[in-house]
Amino acid sequence: MKIAGNTFLLVEDEPIISFALEDMMMDAGAQTQCASSLDAGLALADSMAFDGAVLDVNLHGRESYPLARKLLGKGSAVVFATGYGVEPLPDDLAQVETVAKPYNMDAITAAFERIEKAGK
Repeated sequence: MKIAGNTFLLVEDEPIISFALEDMMMDAGAQTQCASSLDAGLALADSMAFDGAVLDVNLHGRESYPLARKLLGKGSAVVFATGYGVEPLPDDLAQVETVAKPYNMDAITAAFERIEKAGK
């Protein structure tokens, strides 16, 4: 999946990481909507369509799994971001790509390319 020309939901509770991710995605040609909490992300997912999403796994102590399920159900490509290393995911989310923090645009792009290649 190409970044340029697509719309992405970015959900990250650390402001510095959120700003950096948004800048990287916009520099790559993406349109973005940002949220800093699970509830805000769910509200955006209810009101908009997204081609893809980058979701912090842990949002103020709450897992982003319900948001991932909602987005996947709507046909969005989802990538998890985590600073805790590769965590075991629930069985129904085991196929979701994960990038470890700190990440760069190459890692994000590669994750979405793997999703496209796998036909997810």
